[in-house]
Amino acid sequence: MGWFLGLGIGGIVALAAALVFDGVLEGVFHGALGGLFDGWLSLPVVAGFVSMLGFTGAIVLGSTGLGPGAAAGWATYRLGRTLLRDGSGRAPQRGDLVGVAGRVVTAIPHAGYGEVLLSLAGQPVKYAATADAPLERGAEIWVTAAPSDTSVAVRAIER
Repeated sequence: MGWFLGLGIGGIVALAAALVFDGVLEGVFHGALGGLFDGWLSLPVVAGFVSMLGFTGAIVLGSTGLGPGAAAGWATYRLGRTLLRDGSGRAPQRGDLVGVAGRVVTAIPHAGYGEVLLSLAGQPVKYAATADAPLERGAEIWVTAAPSDTSVAVRAIER
């Protein structure tokens, strides 16, 4: 059982190292192995498999006297594939700002810049803002354009 616990702990350490130093080994080898260790044979998948094999083996051996099976390896493989395939987290882009409502946090003078607070992907983000007419602090605004990654053009919301 000591071997299995050693495998489990070693796998956890390797997984933590893979998460902390993500991409460092790929940068060191500069793609020399042609992407051999990408996807299903990546370091997080191998470390997770070794850890699952070790801990599952220790539990099964300690409780039943039987050895580990292939089910732990398959479950680790499927979990790793699912995590690597998570493509739902698209980064917000400049065009996503048009039509967003917010508030002025620093007054916007005529022909000058102020600051507005917008909610982008559920997070409050401050942008430099221009407007056709001066806007006071606290005014509700609507984004009409995003001329750059850090600034927006706004107009007041009429109520």
